[in-house]
Amino acid sequence: MPKMTVNPYYCKGCGLCIPVCPQKIIRLSDQINEKGYNYAECFNQEACIACKMCYIACPDVAITIEK
Repeated sequence: MPKMTVNPYYCKGCGLCIPVCPQKIIRLSDQINEKGYNYAECFNQEACIACKMCYIACPDVAITIEK
């Protein structure tokens, strides 16, 4: 099963990953990282198709896709 994870330490909450997700399963977390940003998170791992669009869009290389 594919899995999308975000490293909260590197994510600055820019949100560029959110509109590029064809499954619309990424949102900004209610949690705040140590830099003061609401980081991105996948809220429905079962729906992830590992297309890597979020990975490509992320300027901070904070996203990992596992197949």
